[in-house]
Amino acid sequence: MFLITTATTKEMKAAFGHAGAPVVEQREVKEFELNGHQLLLSVTGVGLVNTALAAGKLLDTPGLKGVLNMGIAGAYDVEEFPLGTTTYAWQETWPEYGLLDEEGRVDPKAIGFAQGKVNGEMVWNRVKLNPTNDAETMGLPLGEKWWRASSISVSAVTGDAQRAGWLKTAYNADIENMEGFAIAFAAMQKGLPFLEVRTVSNLVGSRYEEDWDLKGALAGLGEATKQLFTDR
Repeated sequence: MFLITTATTKEMKAAFGHAGAPVVEQREVKEFELNGHQLLLSVTGVGLVNTALAAGKLLDTPGLKGVLNMGIAGAYDVEEFPLGTTTYAWQETWPEYGLLDEEGRVDPKAIGFAQGKVNGEMVWNRVKLNPTNDAETMGLPLGEKWWRASSISVSAVTGDAQRAGWLKTAYNADIENMEGFAIAFAAMQKGLPFLEVRTVSNLVGSRYEEDWDLKGALAGLGEATKQLFTDR
């Protein structure tokens, strides 16, 4: 069985509604079978706290063989990652953890408390993922045209271009979301294969209509699901 998490009902419906999956509301969990795959569908709610709470409850499910986080994300450069692009994350960073200085920089080690360990290594504000290997372990094929991305998880969506540019540079970031670090870190602590797949809905830092394609990004989630859960 695979645990599938999205932040919102809209994202879950976009990803699995085409296959006849039941509607899953926030904090609900429903079982669903798709092309021979047993799935546990969970809508966690938006943000790192909601996601961590859901992970703590669900990752001890007997028979769980892997975790897949799906959703939309903003891109820091839509020339590199155009609107509608499907991505899979190779690392997740929580840029707000640590000591904040007067210039807005955050040192994750300055307060002296790591998040914990993964494979014997201390985790401060970043986890390195293994998307290709973990997808293979789960028997889920990645799309040939999907883009490998460095992702960061924020507590507040970046609303201006200057902040977006700083985050991109400071954290080698390609895309921005609000849940990935929490579920990735939790899954890795449990030793479970993990995959994060997100479609690009907007240019980070812009609220202009022309820099958004929410409809296209949601449609892309459905196409990503068709790729991942093909007939056996």
